[in-house]
Amino acid sequence: MSAEGSQSLAAPRGRPSHLLVPARTKTALALLYDEGLENAYDVRLKLTKEVLTIQKQDVVCIGGAPPGANHRTVTLRRQPVGGLGLSIKGGAEHGVPVVISKIFKDQAADQTEMLFIGDAVLQVNGINVENATHEEVVHLLRNAGDDVTITVEYLREAPSFLKLPLGSPGPSSDHSSRASSPLFDSGLHLNGHCSHTAPSSPSSPIANEPKYEKRWLDTLSVPLSMARISRYKAGTEKLRSSALEVLALDGASTGVLQFSTAQDCADWLRSISTNISDLTLQHMKMANKCCSPCDQVVHMGWVNERLQGADNSQNFRPKFLALRGSSFYIFGAPPVSTLDWGRAERAYNLCEVLFKVHKFWLSDNYWLQANLYLGLQDFDCEDPRSYCFSVLANHGKSHIFSVELGSELAVWEKAFQRATFMEVQRTGSKTYLCSWQGETLCFTVDFALGFTCFHSKTKNVLWRFKFSQLKGSSDDGKTRVKLLFQNLDTKQIETKDFFRKGPVTFPCIWPVTPSAFPGSQGCWFMVGLRHCCSLEHTLKEQHMIAWHLRCPCSR
Repeated sequence: MSAEGSQSLAAPRGRPSHLLVPARTKTALALLYDEGLENAYDVRLKLTKEVLTIQKQDVVCIGGAPPGANHRTVTLRRQPVGGLGLSIKGGAEHGVPVVISKIFKDQAADQTEMLFIGDAVLQVNGINVENATHEEVVHLLRNAGDDVTITVEYLREAPSFLKLPLGSPGPSSDHSSRASSPLFDSGLHLNGHCSHTAPSSPSSPIANEPKYEKRWLDTLSVPLSMARISRYKAGTEKLRSSALEVLALDGASTGVLQFSTAQDCADWLRSISTNISDLTLQHMKMANKCCSPCDQVVHMGWVNERLQGADNSQNFRPKFLALRGSSFYIFGAPPVSTLDWGRAERAYNLCEVLFKVHKFWLSDNYWLQANLYLGLQDFDCEDPRSYCFSVLANHGKSHIFSVELGSELAVWEKAFQRATFMEVQRTGSKTYLCSWQGETLCFTVDFALGFTCFHSKTKNVLWRFKFSQLKGSSDDGKTRVKLLFQNLDTKQIETKDFFRKGPVTFPCIWPVTPSAFPGSQGCWFMVGLRHCCSLEHTLKEQHMIAWHLRCPCSR
């Protein structure tokens, strides 16, 4: 049950309804699950653009002089029909207090306007029952006479199975529980022994007595700026069923929020994630106002990194990634000040990393193990999490990350493409030493001209090709590189091979379309997106071409 801040629009034809933009503000009932005690408590969630608030029910005084304590003492006049008009659950034998589980409309308990479902019974006619069993309290209530005085206190964190119904707004309710309880629900009317033969005067509030009302009160507010969401148990691959947790930048946590259905959980996950993303975007825009054009933040956000233990076990740790200027950063916590950018756990130049999607959501009916980049075989990535990607850096160092939503995966992919493209534009060209038939050559990859090979001493050009002429490549995993180009006049394939010198890493540029190189295998490529046949058109249409280090195709 929820009330969203904006009306849901009908899904366009062919588009699943769950892909619509989620509401930014909403409320709903949920359970707050205590994993240590294995108890769940009723809460109400209130989502705004900046904060997620947890509310719990409590009984508050709305009129009259409130007593000095939270206890309320109420006298009930037992009626011939209906008795005390309430039912109870719980007891010391169950490790929980005795609470009022039902209040029957227009009967004795209801007429007092001072008793509520969820009230813990503390005393019956002055006798303390806080440690009494269920049957002992039932016996006292049934044999307490016509006028029964009970002292109660509302139990804000009573296990949810003790209170019926969930989120009852007040004392008048004859609904049954939404779930069966393991505890006996006794006393339906608790008629007991009534000496009256004629109807007794009903219990009614006294004019000068305080008036009470059950309300939802704010108990915790979690700021969403730089917050993160997790559906998994901390550090493990174990997915919580229909549950999530929101953790704020300052360490505050909502606790585990349990929803009635998986769909409700998914809706809340999308809504909270959307608000977090909007706030992150605002933070980026503010930060970029103080940065030069070549040092702009392109994207940043939380992910989970897969770590390999010494015993080959896998665990996950939250990491905060950022794409800024020429670098890709990995943080343990979000950078909130200028100094924080120098405290990254890792920082790589964007010309020296390769981004790869491992799983990609195409529809609401099936998965596709996406092999988006031609010439590359999958890493040994057996991440059971739904959305994961890897970043391969120099010297074979790789990082595998996962995110909570397919939309987040798509945003990271586009962000890497954009950030890398911008860095390639700024870099312009790179030249590397190589050798062929005993001669020292220079191999240049130029953003505007393509590939050029020339003598290092005479500067005489041996060959030059455009990016669109590259049809494939391979290497021996050590120093030898082979490039296949198509001659524009003869349409024949020309092979150019040479040996690299210097560092192991060797970046190349390769504009890729899914059908451009259907037979190509192996090699370390620079990859991108291209929807036309020439680099010039690609640039004009602002499609992506990026620099990348080669990564091992197979071992």
